[in-house]
Parts: sequence; structure tokens; C-alpha cells
Amino acid sequence: MAQFNNIKGFVFDLDGVITDTSTFHSQAWHQVADKVGVKWDDDLADALKGISRMDSLNLILARDHKENEFSATEKEALAAEKNDNYLKLVSQMSPANILPGIQAFLDDLKAQGYLLSLASASKNSPLVLKHLGLGDFFTKSVDPASLKHGKPDPEIFRRGAEILNLDPAQCIGIEDAAAGVQSINGAGETSIGIGDPKVLAAADINFTDTAQLTLANIKQAMNAAALA
Repeated sequence: MAQFNNIKGFVFDLDGVITDTSTFHSQAWHQVADKVGVKWDDDLADALKGISRMDSLNLILARDHKENEFSATEKEALAAEKNDNYLKLVSQMSPANILPGIQAFLDDLKAQGYLLSLASASKNSPLVLKHLGLGDFFTKSVDPASLKHGKPDPEIFRRGAEILNLDPAQCIGIEDAAAGVQSINGAGETSIGIGDPKVLAAADINFTDTAQLTLANIKQAMNAAALA
């Protein structure tokens, strides 16, 4: 883990870190699963967190060995249908949907001169940020369409550092999914996991919720790790 004083930038995931659209994703994917005749449950919903739209669809189809029952065109249509359902839900979002503590954290990071980028697998992240009123904080954002590999591959977080013109060792990545934490670690950044520390045991730092996400708490955790 890097030393706190060497950190210059923060690379954020979106869903589960800045806002919680997981219920919207689940509702939209549930509709698709029902349409293709795949049983929906909590395990399937959890498996879709943090991964791309097409990878999510393939996971749903693979649940009941249906991945070869649909052509590439049919899969694209199903993915587009999911996205349409999701966008209808996203259109109702507002700054009230920002997770606890995140607005104050972003304000503090900006005031302290840290660089910020977004590393979300969601192609809809600019729209979500617009509804949240946070677009000005994330003028640097990784384009998921430009990536060759999805999480847990480190490409997206490595790119998140590159667009800030920083070395990954100078960055902290923040995630709520195990695949995302693996991506951060693989990129060579310090990882913060938001959520169940057992699920996110690979993270360098764990916070159970976003309200704990402050520079003071991060500094304390990094200094403690350095002394351990």
C-alpha cells in the first residue's frame, strides 16, 4: 500500500459508491430474465454487480444454459431492452440519491486539490452524474466502450489513473464489488472496499458504508497499515 502523502488522485466506481442504482439494474435485468425464462434470485443479482451489460446478459443466460439459444443480434436487442428499462428508472434520480457522505467527500477532495476520475462499467454514467448534479467533479471518465476487458481485469482502473496523468501508485480506487477491488489491486492502486469486509477482504482498506469515507479516515487507515 502507498503512503497517504503520495496519493494525488482518486478513481471512483459509480454504482454502490457514489449512488445506488443497483436496485434499478436488478429491476431491469429481472425483466429480461423473466422474458428469457431464467429464474431470478439474489445470487444472480449479486453476480451482475460491477460487470458490463453484455457480460451480465451472458451470465443470466448461462444460469440455465441458454447462452447458445440466442443469436448475437438477439442478445444485442435484449441488452438494449434492459438499458431502456434502466434509463426510465434513472430519469427519476436527483441529488437526493447521492449516497451518505459522498457529497462532502467530493467537496473536500476538490478543495484539497486531488484529481478525480470515474471508472464505471456503465455506459450511462454521464447521464447518472447529470441527474445527481455531480458532472463537474468527474470531467475525466473512462469510456467503457474503449476497453478490451471488463472487471476484474485491471484495465479500467489503470486507465482511470492514465487519464489523470498519474502513476497508479499515486491513486486510490474505490469500489463496492469484489471484482472491482480485484481490478484496483491489479492496476497497482490502493484499494478501498465499501461494504461487507468479508466479501471485500482483498481491499487494502475497508469501510462498511460511504459515510465513513473521509480523508481523515483514509489517512488513519493507511498510516495504521504502514505501522503494522
